[in-house]
Amino acid sequence: MTSTTAVVVGLGSIGTRHARVLRQLGLQVATVSRREGGDYGSIAQAVATADPDYVVIATETARHTDNLQELAQTGFDGKVLVEKPLFATPAPPPKYPFAHVSVGYNLRFHPVMTALADTLRGRDVITVGAYVGQDIRDWRPDRDHRTTASATADAGGGVLRDLSHELDYLLWLFGPWHRVAALGGASGARDIDVEDHLDLLLDMQRAPSVHVHMDYLDRQGVRRIRVNVDDDTIEADLVGGRLTVNGKATEIPSERDQTYRDMHVAAMRGASPACSLPEALGVMHLIDASERALRSKTWVSP
Repeated sequence: MTSTTAVVVGLGSIGTRHARVLRQLGLQVATVSRREGGDYGSIAQAVATADPDYVVIATETARHTDNLQELAQTGFDGKVLVEKPLFATPAPPPKYPFAHVSVGYNLRFHPVMTALADTLRGRDVITVGAYVGQDIRDWRPDRDHRTTASATADAGGGVLRDLSHELDYLLWLFGPWHRVAALGGASGARDIDVEDHLDLLLDMQRAPSVHVHMDYLDRQGVRRIRVNVDDDTIEADLVGGRLTVNGKATEIPSERDQTYRDMHVAAMRGASPACSLPEALGVMHLIDASERALRSKTWVSP
């Protein structure tokens, strides 16, 4: 790790977490916020004064495009990490002057996910089932969930974007994809106008039958992936911290901020398995195709 000074843009819950983790890693951290509490009120001011070599964009998804453009206009040429998803829409970005851009899909660094990837390496996959669900009302108990970016279409909310970790790791493990179908939408159960549940069926290069379920409704809170290969059934439980093969479980504990620390170290080096800019654009294209499949009620191909 070579970075010594970082700027974190955005001081919501995720921006505050990024700043804390970077300080734990020993970096000097300055923050940018339009509201009170930030060290600076603009990206230009922060770059000119703090002279960072690493910048984290942790604002609402709908602001990422403008934030990156503002950062580019300062002449910043260091490493950048953008919170997921990269953009609200899959438009190709301009050529940035940055040394490297990573996107915040930290589940690639979860030790259970790492164990799953190792277990699957070189094996033929038959079926994959991914499930993620958590009641949106439990995400930020101190706030009305209906006013958060997750619940606001203009801010880039809805399960497809908010829970796009699943799409990223499926592309990482099994991609590219060949076709997608979708069911779901806004149920009204949480009084929000973005999709609060969605099911996707995917045909992927290394997995011919992939089912993805994502929702803002699950009262228990679940994040798991279940894979059938020739003679084994493998389940990765990211909430429970275990990998199970044919019913035999191996506990794989992880500390709360571990995935973020490991992701930042990789991003500051511009190293894998941090999600790259082209990979993150691939996630955006899958999100767009899934929305078209949902509207058209047909299979959609790239």
